[in-house]
Amino acid sequence: MTRTALLLLTLGALWFILCRQLSGEWTINEQYNYGWFVPFLALYLFWLRWEDRPREIGNRKPASNGVNAIAILIAAGALALLLPIRLFEIGNPDWRPLGWIHTGAVAAFTLLVIWCAGGKPWLRHFAFPIGFFFVAVPWVSPIEQPIVQGLMRIVAAVATETASLCGIPAQLEGSLIRVSNGLVGVNEACSGVRSLQTSLMIGLLFGELKRLSAARRVLLLAGALAIAFLANCFRAFFLVWVAATQNISAVDRWHNVTGYLIVAAVFAGSIGLAALLGRKGLEVRDQKSEVGNQNSSTSQPSSTAQLLFVLSWIVLVEIVTGAWYRSHELNMIPHVHWTARWPESTPGFREIRIDEGIRSTLRFDEGREASWPLSNETPRRELDNKLLQSQDNKRGLCSLFFFRWNPGTSTILRARAHRPDICLPNTGWKTLTDNGLRDYRIAQDFALPFRHFSFVRDIANQPQRFAHAFFCMREDFVLAKENSVTQFDLASTPAHWGLADRYRVVREGLRNPGQQVMELVMMTPREISAEDAETEFAAMLPEIIRISSQEGSK
Repeated sequence: MTRTALLLLTLGALWFILCRQLSGEWTINEQYNYGWFVPFLALYLFWLRWEDRPREIGNRKPASNGVNAIAILIAAGALALLLPIRLFEIGNPDWRPLGWIHTGAVAAFTLLVIWCAGGKPWLRHFAFPIGFFFVAVPWVSPIEQPIVQGLMRIVAAVATETASLCGIPAQLEGSLIRVSNGLVGVNEACSGVRSLQTSLMIGLLFGELKRLSAARRVLLLAGALAIAFLANCFRAFFLVWVAATQNISAVDRWHNVTGYLIVAAVFAGSIGLAALLGRKGLEVRDQKSEVGNQNSSTSQPSSTAQLLFVLSWIVLVEIVTGAWYRSHELNMIPHVHWTARWPESTPGFREIRIDEGIRSTLRFDEGREASWPLSNETPRRELDNKLLQSQDNKRGLCSLFFFRWNPGTSTILRARAHRPDICLPNTGWKTLTDNGLRDYRIAQDFALPFRHFSFVRDIANQPQRFAHAFFCMREDFVLAKENSVTQFDLASTPAHWGLADRYRVVREGLRNPGQQVMELVMMTPREISAEDAETEFAAMLPEIIRISSQEGSK
């Protein structure tokens, strides 16, 4: 009884720590909100499998010494990985490959415990509930981004063509659809990973509940994905119809409602498909038997001492990783505090209302967005002649974004969710170049690093537009070192980090001391060189940044 309690406590600790780490994405990323349900569904599926587990394991042959040695090595490796994984996870909570490694280590250890208790029959029997948890792990960005943007464009194109066939004038602009009353956006939550992953989860769930064969489960998954895609296309068309026949504000009223209807449609459709496939050939597994005093019911995978060691190791890992970052935080001093200075007196200055969906995703403590036209007073050097000698006041536009997050457990994830290399391509802009990171002087003893991107927007029947975006993400604190002025900074954005950058965050004990983000986008009707854009930005920057304190600048 004691060993059983220790075993449950050990496995519970492993899975709890994993779920707590992944919950950051589940909470702040709307695409992965469904992840909160997955642990409970996996536990329910495991219980169903427990009810009809194989009972003949009491007479199974013991594993050979070689097999036992391999099992011990795998278990030891999985447990040993916990320490570096937790160190890197705390400093890099947005690094998604770690989620897959962490989940793989916990799943491997759990499956080994199951194998020790019941051998290969139990391993095969309980593999699915353990593997089911992987649907809650966020996809890595190199896989997610092409799928998200591809689905967005496909759904937007289908909705645009359908609207045109129905007599509604609509024009496709990237993942946006222009109608007479304005623009309708097809964002990630409408057509991306959320619908795709939710349909995968539902398809896998009902395939397991019906205990379908592997081939029938594949058919069920394909059907669930098809339902999700068609439902998204209908949703996009419906929102376009609402925008064209009523107004753009009416789209907001229907946006979430239609989103829930998609989930309901996938759920109902999957139930129907599972019932249909189940009637045609349900995989029968009638392995239940009465629970008696069999060896299988009392089998223990490991000794009390071994379980105590594993549990102690898990606790030690959490203590060591927490102590590592706390010890470095004692040596941190405040960065120079700065904020945005909004050019409200500039002619044409306009406050932009931040969309409620963006607010709920980013959850910033302070945020503002505004735009103003490039004018004869704004540009320097030859930028006047190159850009602004055009008719109808088509001189270009500056858009400024500033968001601040106070110290907290998930602010790094939120701060890194708003970047020009993600946001602009989702609205129809094509990335031309990443011009790298450069320090821009604000005052005599203070400079900020900004990453510079350039984009183009080329839409049929519309003039080309060009954009230069400058992005900076700054931590509130810096390590108290002599080289703190050139201290590693997050302005390089995680999308461009390598392993050395990730390691440096861990080595220097940087974990979420609070962040702020500034992004300035210069949109122009004519293409200009990166050098001219950087010169203009450097001249403009001292006017839009206010230095509040000089702490930490020495």
